[in-house]
Amino acid sequence: MTHDLDDRLHFAIDLARRAGELGLKYFRDLDNLTVESKGHQDLVSEADREVELFIRAAIAEAYPDDGIVGEEHAAVAGTTGHVWVIDPIDGTANFVRGIPAWCVVIACARDGETVVGVIHEPSTDETFYGRLGGGAFVNGKPIKASNAASLSEGSVGTGLSNRAATEHVVVLISLIMAEGGVFYRNASGALMLAYAASGRLLGYVEEHMNAWDCMAGMLLVEEAGGTVLKADPKTVLGQGTRVITGGRHILPRLQLLCKSAFGPTR
Repeated sequence: MTHDLDDRLHFAIDLARRAGELGLKYFRDLDNLTVESKGHQDLVSEADREVELFIRAAIAEAYPDDGIVGEEHAAVAGTTGHVWVIDPIDGTANFVRGIPAWCVVIACARDGETVVGVIHEPSTDETFYGRLGGGAFVNGKPIKASNAASLSEGSVGTGLSNRAATEHVVVLISLIMAEGGVFYRNASGALMLAYAASGRLLGYVEEHMNAWDCMAGMLLVEEAGGTVLKADPKTVLGQGTRVITGGRHILPRLQLLCKSAFGPTR
């Protein structure tokens, strides 16, 4: 089993980097990029669709019997219990405006539990990756979640969800700042999860995230010694989940603040 996970991880790292190179070609030619709106502050570009097709084709060749779930194209059913969960460009709003804060996200889940996670940021050439039980790394260097015990010791990543009330995150930010903390948002939830895994952020919270945005990053946080609010493996792929992650000392406080801001977990 470990050998299989290592193979899947190495495959996902290489694929994410190759997909990132493709994404960069579009990013460097934004004047000719076709962009559409899927809803309020929810954009999709030609690059999103083409990069996802590139990733799907590589997975179908290497693991033809696995399932695939992605943001821009229909799900593919598999027969092995493994499902690849992909976001070709997380941070599309940044991407289409020339802001270099976007990433390629590839996770592999087995029966709803993430076993491999890769988040590649092409603009900085940083690849965050890990597998279940194998630790978490960035470009070959081990990473660790924050050991901070107080919100005043750093920044907390915060996200916005179209499936949640906007005022909820405003309440959360107020609560964080009231405790001497600072909020951080770069419009790429997956990238902020990678930053939480590497200790750059104290943690990352969002009332609702889709599976392709969060499954890889949540695994990285745990493998980096942090803690996460566990997603339901039976529903996360289809329905997404609430995300509360952070270093093990700070997570209990973040959970209390999120409960006050968001209400109980449904």
